This record gives sequence, C-alpha cells and structure tokens, in this order.
Amino acid sequence: MSLTPDDVKAIARLARLAIAEQDIPAYAKNLSSILEFVAQLDKADTASVPPMAHPLDMTQRLREDEANEKVERQRYQENAPQVEAGLYLVPKVVE
Repeated sequence: MSLTPDDVKAIARLARLAIAEQDIPAYAKNLSSILEFVAQLDKADTASVPPMAHPLDMTQRLREDEANEKVERQRYQENAPQVEAGLYLVPKVVE
C-alpha cells in the first residue's frame, strides 16, 4: 500500500503532529514500507497457532508483598497548613 502526501497530511492532522512540507515525502515512503510489512505479516498462516500471552510457557516470578516503609503521619501533618483530627483541611473549591 502506497501512501500519498495527502494521506500523510491527514494522518498528521489526526495525530496532531506538525510535519514540515519537505519531510512529507520521506514520511510517506517510511509509512508505506511499514504498511507493506504489516500486509506481509497478515499473510502468515496462524490458524494452527494457539493464542498466548507470552511466547515462553513460563509463570512470572513474584515477590512477597511486604510493607517496607513506616508511615509517619504525624511528621507529614506537621508540614500541612491546616490539620484537624488527623485530616488535611483544604479551601472549598466548589460552591
């Protein structure tokens, strides 16, 4: 599939990209080659390939979920402009 300069301009507008006029032919060539490669991949017979999330049949190693930081609420609230009953007071922004 070959893209025209107008196609590249339309794609750039949709993607909100600013492309210099002199760069449009290069973009058209590069994008066309990408689309041709995707078309080649689309021709591959994948009917006998089962869907998979990862190419290797492995499970991911997981670490234990441990709390490793101490919460210092009082220390944090000392820096707040206004605190009441352990809560941060903020100005009302919605009427």
